[in-house]
Amino acid sequence: MNPQTKHVCIIGAGIVGLSTAWRLVQDGWQVSVLEEGAAPGLVTSYANGAQLSYSYVAPLAEPSALTHLPKWLLQKDGPLRIHPSLSPTFLRWGLRFASHCTTAKAHQTTRDLLDLGYLSRRVLRTWLADAPASWATATGLDYRTNGKLVVFRDSAALTSAAAQVAYQRSLDVGCEQYVLSAAECVEQEPALAAMQHKLVGGIYTPSEDVVDSHGLCMYLERLIVSRGGTLRYDTRITGAIQEGRHCVALKLKSQNAALGSSDEISDVEEFKADFFVVAAGLSSRDLLKNFDTHAPLLGLKGFSITLDCEHGIAPSVSITDSHHKIVFAKLGHRLRVAGMVDLGRENRNIEAPRMAALIAQARDNFPNAGDYTKVQTWAGLRPATPSGRPIIDQTAFDNVYANIGHGTLGLTFAAGSAELLADQLAGRPSSLPRAPFSFKNA
Repeated sequence: MNPQTKHVCIIGAGIVGLSTAWRLVQDGWQVSVLEEGAAPGLVTSYANGAQLSYSYVAPLAEPSALTHLPKWLLQKDGPLRIHPSLSPTFLRWGLRFASHCTTAKAHQTTRDLLDLGYLSRRVLRTWLADAPASWATATGLDYRTNGKLVVFRDSAALTSAAAQVAYQRSLDVGCEQYVLSAAECVEQEPALAAMQHKLVGGIYTPSEDVVDSHGLCMYLERLIVSRGGTLRYDTRITGAIQEGRHCVALKLKSQNAALGSSDEISDVEEFKADFFVVAAGLSSRDLLKNFDTHAPLLGLKGFSITLDCEHGIAPSVSITDSHHKIVFAKLGHRLRVAGMVDLGRENRNIEAPRMAALIAQARDNFPNAGDYTKVQTWAGLRPATPSGRPIIDQTAFDNVYANIGHGTLGLTFAAGSAELLADQLAGRPSSLPRAPFSFKNA
């Protein structure tokens, strides 16, 4: 197959869709991106945790998840809440999730995700190595390698984390991590001094990165357009035109012109391409029904706040508070604080009690980081598979593929997932085994 003669349409302009589009542009494909929103990265990719956590990929589906289930069902203000539902989507997902909660499966998933994480790190760093300074500034990229420190207040939790470090080291995948005392944590990140008395230690990983996800989306948009790709916003897919197991065209409703194209487009009825890639976050679940494909996705609702920390005492290193299950990432003069997982509540409403809890927990860690009365709030749905592995696979249609289900690690895995999808479309040997990222094994 010669990509230069083929047209591929990417559905979704979040971090996964745009990463996929840019990787295919690099391969020489004619690329178009369709997005229902008004701009790139406005939904799940907008204000997430900003940490590129290549070495912190252990899945939610592991043996202790089942023992913690009663607590998650009863807690109203915990870091993970479950809102039970009788919907077939919720029940099917829950049963498949439970089937993955074994030690053997959790270890295998961790190995698979570590491989994907390190592939992502290599690919993304290549994309950003020659980033024009003006583009980085204009898009608010705020990319840097700053390391990550996970801090613990409980000795048993630190012991368990140290065992995970030892396990990942045994896999010989180049995972450089160190177990630190409380004093060493403060030495590594002085902003922790105010809470040193609460800490028992931490895990430090020097190779982790930070980037503003929305800024990265806008940066990728510029790269795609600079190489002839087109992006079309405010575009809703209403159906598909099929010939057997082949998608001929998508049925669209669009009001705007395509970015990178001079054509004036209004109420487009058909959009033809040789291949289609569904990478539309949680919306992919319904979109894939057009192609007789069931996507086992559930939206993990999360929350974030962003505050001005220019004149405050905020951490330079990325911090994860294991007790509250929240993350801190400094993006220029901003501090992003994100956390919480709510299952069974698939909306993006800003819930005042959850935001109040997040602000209180952030203050508990870094009371002088900035003005917590003036924060930007966000809530988003992270599309997750039961296993915790994304799906990068062909659908039931021979020219329709999916790149979905990255859960809370979409930013971390986007570049590597794009690489695997590009391998499939090009028909070349895959950079990683394909089976772990199939619909069958989700």
